[in-house]
Amino acid sequence: MTAPLARKIEGKKFMWDGVNYESRDAAEQALLAYKEAGFEAELVEDEEQYFVYSRRLASEQSAG
Repeated sequence: MTAPLARKIEGKKFMWDGVNYESRDAAEQALLAYKEAGFEAELVEDEEQYFVYSRRLASEQSAG
């Protein structure tokens, strides 16, 4: 199974990281790594496979 590239979760757009994780533990490790890197991340389980979706808002640049 291939996960959708983008998914709305609680009204926010998240992008799939492209990996089909075979175990929940592996997906949770990836999820933690994304969160530590400053991303919002969510784990989605579908048909006994695990998918990690992440998002990060672009930082605002100061004008000047």
